[in-house]
Amino acid sequence: MKIACVNSRLDPAGRNIRGHLEELLAGTVRTPHHFTFVETEDRLIYERGIDARAGADLIIFISRHTSIDPVPTLTVHVTGNIGEAPYGGDPGSLARAAPAWMHAVLRQLSRRAPEGYRVSYEVTHHGPTDIDTPSLFVEIGSTGQEWDDPAAGRAVAGSILAAEPGDTINLLGFGGNHYAARQTAIALSSRGAFGHIVHSRQIGLVDVRILSAIQEKSGAVAAYLDKKSIPSRELRRIEGLCTLIGLPVLSESEILDLGGMDWETYLSVRRLAEEAAPGSRVHLHALIGPGIPVAVSLNEALLEEALRIDAEVFLESLEGSGLAHLSAADGRILPIFIVYEKNRSERIHDLISSCVKIVIQSENTAVEGDRLILRKMRFDPESARKLGVPQGPLFGRLAAGEPISVGDREITPEMVSICSKRTIHIPGLERYV
Repeated sequence: MKIACVNSRLDPAGRNIRGHLEELLAGTVRTPHHFTFVETEDRLIYERGIDARAGADLIIFISRHTSIDPVPTLTVHVTGNIGEAPYGGDPGSLARAAPAWMHAVLRQLSRRAPEGYRVSYEVTHHGPTDIDTPSLFVEIGSTGQEWDDPAAGRAVAGSILAAEPGDTINLLGFGGNHYAARQTAIALSSRGAFGHIVHSRQIGLVDVRILSAIQEKSGAVAAYLDKKSIPSRELRRIEGLCTLIGLPVLSESEILDLGGMDWETYLSVRRLAEEAAPGSRVHLHALIGPGIPVAVSLNEALLEEALRIDAEVFLESLEGSGLAHLSAADGRILPIFIVYEKNRSERIHDLISSCVKIVIQSENTAVEGDRLILRKMRFDPESARKLGVPQGPLFGRLAAGEPISVGDREITPEMVSICSKRTIHIPGLERYV
């Protein structure tokens, strides 16, 4: 790949980074890519026609970052104007992003940043915007001290040369401040790679046309919304626009859960989930590698009892299990799971086994053949009243399993309890006990 690194003669940070790039390339650093350099006379944000002059497959602008908050910073972003164009480029115009490269550079910066430097994305802003070659800015901020810092220049140069895009999930980002904190955290801990990111204060400018353009210029397959930073009305509107153009919206946990699953398989899982339980949410548990996803059902009564007794232990049993569980809008775990067809029998066995192990730990559970029998004792207020127990605190003590005294008579919880029995039929139960 031919990569053009573009800096301005006016920019000390750009010159700093370029010097270290040239030094590393002349030394022992080896890269599969062919790097060239372009230097402009004016500020980069006002450049036009850089595609033709660079003649590259990827353009990396190396530049300074300026902020009223003078924090040492190394940043990555793509250029564009969601609305007006106060700092170069054209209004409502966007450069073509390189999300996988931005992701790779960001992760390298997080490993190489000098002590005291913050690493982050920036939201989409400023020019140039007339760029059809995939591009990104890599910047040193935020004052002259950092622009000239040789450690920062070498860290950025080393990050660019070491970056190698992986199998990313390309995303659009909505919400957050200038430094896109949530998007940065997601990218640093997952395959989620952001192209264009829209600042919270500009979300009101996004319509179907702009959203379609942002998606196309980012090569995005899904969107992430920083919900805490977006007013609820705008949140619903953007979600509606994403639905209108067929762009899935993923939560942070869904992005993190993707692991190594390929995108097309994940879409198949989401479709299955929607068919089986409309409106449900998918939670992946190491469902990776090739496979044909299928939906399977678990005995609803068995799952209900296991969750009632110890939901935390059940969820822990799913970690690394190679399946997905579904939850309802209110967070309830549904008795529907998605597994790969080739592992179907094994995964069903594991699910039943996990539930049975939790349930039989209860002291009021018995196994009779293929039947799991659960006996539940509950406090019966009417029985207590018949024994002369006045309603009030003594009821509470009995319900909590504590014996009490009424006059010279002791009354135990067993004397005022009703036993109910529930039977769950599980074929081949002995295999799970």
